[in-house]
Amino acid sequence: MPKISVEIPQELLEDLDEHVGDDGKFVNRSDAVRASIRKTLDILDEIDERHDRLEDER
Repeated sequence: MPKISVEIPQELLEDLDEHVGDDGKFVNRSDAVRASIRKTLDILDEIDERHDRLEDER
């Protein structure tokens, strides 16, 4: 799996960390970021579908 580097404001990182770990919803930060990206892409697809902007799958 490719690795990327991103800059995240400290406040967002602290909020993210509240959801990571043994008592959190995510195993680690990478898992949380991947879930967030998936959710965002799903939302964008829904918006595109409502505006008839999705291309037919080939």
